[in-house]
Amino acid sequence: MRDSWHRDAQLIRQAIPDFTGLLDRNGILGLACDPDVESRLVVREGRRWHLEHGPFSMKDFARLPAGNWTVLVQGVNLHLDAADRLLHRFDFVPAARLDDLMVSYAVPGGGVGAHFDSYDVFLLQGPGRRRWRVGRQPSHELRPGVPLKILQRFVHEHEWVLEPGDMLYLPPDYAHDGVALDECFTYSIGFRAPSRTELAGEFFSDLATRIDLPGRYADPGQPATRAAGRLPAPMIDATADAISAVRWNRSDIADFLGVYLSEPKAHVFFDPPEKVPSPATFARLLARRGVALDRRSILLYGPKAVYLNGECIRFPRGVPKALMELADRRALTTSDVPGAVVRLLRAWFADGFLTARSTAEEDDDA
Repeated sequence: MRDSWHRDAQLIRQAIPDFTGLLDRNGILGLACDPDVESRLVVREGRRWHLEHGPFSMKDFARLPAGNWTVLVQGVNLHLDAADRLLHRFDFVPAARLDDLMVSYAVPGGGVGAHFDSYDVFLLQGPGRRRWRVGRQPSHELRPGVPLKILQRFVHEHEWVLEPGDMLYLPPDYAHDGVALDECFTYSIGFRAPSRTELAGEFFSDLATRIDLPGRYADPGQPATRAAGRLPAPMIDATADAISAVRWNRSDIADFLGVYLSEPKAHVFFDPPEKVPSPATFARLLARRGVALDRRSILLYGPKAVYLNGECIRFPRGVPKALMELADRRALTTSDVPGAVVRLLRAWFADGFLTARSTAEEDDDA
């Protein structure tokens, strides 16, 4: 973070020694066939590129050639606990910036062409090998008539072959071209980088739902006019006064960001438990095993509020330490939990936002 973040590409050999991956070929292609999973298929024929969006069928893959294609599956962390744990190994970056884990499966020659991303990315190599060429570009002009954002001209500064466990970090706008040398998997850890226009637009859209300015425009002194099409100057002035009366502060912006950045994606749904434990039973479960955030949940916090899956819960005296631990570690193991927080956690458990900690998580802590 000190030396490379937002500055330069960095190759990290054996970041996860001999990483064997989380999915085999059938596993990743099976996810690409799921209608609840976002997936893409990219096929290259010479200089021509073809792009299709899932869901697919296994017959679609059986008809493909032996080389030069790749399948990309977005948000694998939403569907696989092991993928969620891998994604959160990158919690040294604030969770508000963390996006998702994408897995690409490619046959020899497969790739998506020379391109750049507007966000930071870590590219972790799973089984197989991929050759990466990377470099800053004098121009980000794109090839016309191509369904992918492929650079018109690409000049690379570095060329590396990544083997299982190797990882490449790339800052925003750093062009890269990865080509599979044999059947291979790449795990892409991506980060959110909303534009200023997007953030401002979303903030003002949210603000519009909360403002309440009294009064209504009136013009009792309006004389008869021969210029009916002209905007009345008093109307312009009155509107300017109304807009200037809108106020917001840093706390309003923090609440907006917490809600906006924790909002689940449109295709994300939660699975409430068939039976919700009684308050006493839940308290014992919490003390004995602890709870963990569901892999689809996003929990953030500010000085006096927590933000869970697009909802804001305020704490006038400050956020309880137990909830900060849950947000930071995505699990809560302490038994020192105030009664009000236990009740809140039970409500989240009933909504499917929390689960009891698994044996695997307990082993990880040990």
